[in-house]
Amino acid sequence: MRAAQVTRLDGPEAVEVVELPDPAETEAAERMVVVDVAAAGVCFPDVLLTRGLYQMRPDPPFVPGSEVAGVVRSAPSGSGFAPGDRVAAFTVLGGFAEAVAVDPAMVFPLPDDTTWSQAAALPMNYLTCDFALRERGRLAAGETVLVHGAAGGVGTAAVQLAKAWGARVLAVVSTDAKADVARTAGADEVVPADGFREAVADLTSGRGVDLVVDPVGGDRLTDSLRCLAPGGRHLVIGFTAGSIPEVRVNRLLLNNVSLVGVGWGAWWTHPAGPGAAYLGQQWDHLLPLLGDGSVDPVVGEVRALDEVVDALLAVEQRRATGKVLLTP
Repeated sequence: MRAAQVTRLDGPEAVEVVELPDPAETEAAERMVVVDVAAAGVCFPDVLLTRGLYQMRPDPPFVPGSEVAGVVRSAPSGSGFAPGDRVAAFTVLGGFAEAVAVDPAMVFPLPDDTTWSQAAALPMNYLTCDFALRERGRLAAGETVLVHGAAGGVGTAAVQLAKAWGARVLAVVSTDAKADVARTAGADEVVPADGFREAVADLTSGRGVDLVVDPVGGDRLTDSLRCLAPGGRHLVIGFTAGSIPEVRVNRLLLNNVSLVGVGWGAWWTHPAGPGAAYLGQQWDHLLPLLGDGSVDPVVGEVRALDEVVDALLAVEQRRATGKVLLTP
């Protein structure tokens, strides 16, 4: 089968499309669900993996790609899946390929009317944001949420889920084109990254927001904390800006606000955590929202597997809007 492989840790340009053994031919295939991939999502962690900068650091060569949608080719007895089933899956690695073998606990059923593009955009970003908003942020209906990077994959997912759960959503973007994407995702108000603190103060009559969703990091942290209302929570999801900020913790004390880490994978993989079964529980929360249209992933670029380098660079350079997908 054809797959995009990281052969050395020199960034996206070092990814090569090669021929690899079919996963159905491996010993592990007997206890795994083998999925013929129709589409694969491209995430910022995939970029970090190509440079050896992600928390998980597999040795090259390896195939990146943590989320796919496709058709089950084979499945073990008792897995709940059968050949021909339409599924999405969280693959961890191996998704940038024509086929992938996945732990049955990380494979999810798809409604018949869900497109491959929608399905491949769901596992990483929407399950991360579900965990962020419900588990870590304790979002309540009627609260106001500020979303940084609101035109990206995580940002658009956060906008849609927060809206679905009854929040008012303020979106932070860096360009007019990204503002249009955030509005398409359902944001109530869109503000520019430059001067967002003042804009938020105006839009909330000085009160501030209850929750900040921050996959960007960098120099936005201090002003984001200043945007919080008393009792507000700032969710640290990632650092697409490239730098990990520091904070003076007296700001948390004086304003009675919380800085909250969001490590979705670390949560369910921890020895004391809920395990991979947690993902299926999250999926069950998403399905009704997918059914009523509250969740409808914003897809930006759809590229062929041979264009994997361009797809990764678009994410790394923050040129991408919505979700970037690959099709084998």
